[in-house]
Amino acid sequence: MLKQATKLTAATLLGASVLLSVGCATKVSRISASEEVALSDRWNAKDSELVANEMINDMLSFPWARDFEMDNSRRPTVIISRIRNKSHEHIAIDTFTNDIKRAIIRSGRADFVAGGEERDAIREERRDQELNARNAKAQGQENAADFALSGSVNSIVDQVGSDRVTFYQVDMKLIDMESNREVWNGQKKIQKLQEKSSFGF
Repeated sequence: MLKQATKLTAATLLGASVLLSVGCATKVSRISASEEVALSDRWNAKDSELVANEMINDMLSFPWARDFEMDNSRRPTVIISRIRNKSHEHIAIDTFTNDIKRAIIRSGRADFVAGGEERDAIREERRDQELNARNAKAQGQENAADFALSGSVNSIVDQVGSDRVTFYQVDMKLIDMESNREVWNGQKKIQKLQEKSSFGF
């Protein structure tokens, strides 16, 4: 009798585990990269893209670019000095920086020059060309940056129970490299509400 009960319990447990595994099956669907999928109130790829585009459009609407081109008969060059993540969560700053670069280049109103590790890698490549290539690019011919862009991403989280509001503020500024004059200061705010339903079980 005990053996039969043990077998019955084992069979029941096995059946339950099969049902659970079927009920918890993972489904993956391919979707467009331009489509926003917001699974939480965290900073996501769409936030990065929208903020970059809006802030660069605002930056280029100020008179600094027009004035520079009139005075110098060429488009200004911009370098990204530093974008800092001062928020409460991990944000892929490299992705945000690349969104900013694309927005600047796509505008056709300003040129972009490499900085930091990217610039160092290009200089190393030129040194290698001087030793190994017939048509090597000469050192000391880089375009200097006329303006430096820097900024930060900040956040505030307000939570009561299972409901949470996350507030992001992106601040950026553009500095004239020659005069150290601040020619643009921009700010973009995003607020997200995450509400969790309670089903009573």
